[in-house]
Amino acid sequence: MAALRTLPRKAREILELARDDRSAARQALGRLSLDAQVALVCESPLSRRAELLDLAPEPESLVPALPPAELCFVASAVGLADAGWLLEHASDTQLTTCVDLDAWQPLTPDRERLGQWLEALADAGEPTLLRAAHSIDMELWALHLRERVAVEMKPSGDEDWSPPTGGQSLDGQLFFVARDPKDDLNDLVTLLRTLFQNDYWFYFRLLQAVAWEASSENEEWALRWRAGRLQDMGFPPWEEAMAIYGSLRPEQLPHLAEAAQPIAVGEWPLPVWMPELPVAFEGEEAPLLFRAMAELRDEEERRALSFAFLSLANRVAVADGMALGDAESLPVAIDKAARVASGGLAFLCEEHGIAATEVLQRTSLDRLFRVGFHLDDSISAPATRFDDDEADEAEDGETEES
Repeated sequence: MAALRTLPRKAREILELARDDRSAARQALGRLSLDAQVALVCESPLSRRAELLDLAPEPESLVPALPPAELCFVASAVGLADAGWLLEHASDTQLTTCVDLDAWQPLTPDRERLGQWLEALADAGEPTLLRAAHSIDMELWALHLRERVAVEMKPSGDEDWSPPTGGQSLDGQLFFVARDPKDDLNDLVTLLRTLFQNDYWFYFRLLQAVAWEASSENEEWALRWRAGRLQDMGFPPWEEAMAIYGSLRPEQLPHLAEAAQPIAVGEWPLPVWMPELPVAFEGEEAPLLFRAMAELRDEEERRALSFAFLSLANRVAVADGMALGDAESLPVAIDKAARVASGGLAFLCEEHGIAATEVLQRTSLDRLFRVGFHLDDSISAPATRFDDDEADEAEDGETEES
């Protein structure tokens, strides 16, 4: 969807006004309600959002109101090196979500990217850095620090002990030294000093983890915490997401399965800005699925289906291993979900001689995608994460849908 956005008229007026009178532009933006400001920012192309946010008269209110993934997209578009002013106003949830989406690839921590986020958070100021330290999993911090430093603790009562060459310490007990002599550790020292001055127990616990805890165990727990938060935002575990590519026998394709329990709007917080999808894509060129959704008369039914559709797009993004922190991933997932599900919808309409709206009321969007996938030879299922032996075992034990 991001790729399809054009600058809204109101946003264009405000940005043009800002060329000559930034104060007047700021006032014009401030006259809009907070919800309208959020909509204006999120409906604008990614390349222009930072300009609008920079004009906000109360960024401390507007920035936290953005869906967390949208803030992540804006920060990445601006460049993390220049995003400190945005992160300063971000909520704890937004900070955690930014790292969850953008510092993994896709199931292991991206140490380099996490380091870039750490630098951006340090630039945002000590209060923001402290909030982020508490919001982001300690296991993830420990993994990042262990990649960059070795930690030694001064033995109690050992007068002959010497600190490691080049070692630094903030408390005279725990010493850390860069693994790479070229790493100046400035951002890391800023983090540790902030913790030492404001939360000594966290500081002590973190360096202890770096010194003694196994990276494999920390990575497992970090992945578990992240998976739970992503699931709360509608991104299911990979194994569950892969169900949309589940096998169907030829005789099962025409079956109109009973529709799944509809997803309640608001059941999970949307990580992205979502206008009414059928309205956004109405017209003869729109996929059949969106045209059918737009024809539904009941507004609540349309909204629930829009929510269910975004859930399907999330499944596609996870199953296909897309980078969740990339602003273009969700539009790609939405396009694929709409195209493939529309193929399944058209097939079932023709098989049963009924309207597309009736099919939508009688089967789930996930099943429409599965049918469409099996009808389209140009689409390949994503590669599994099993090794060869596990793949053989999984294939032997696999059962088809009854």
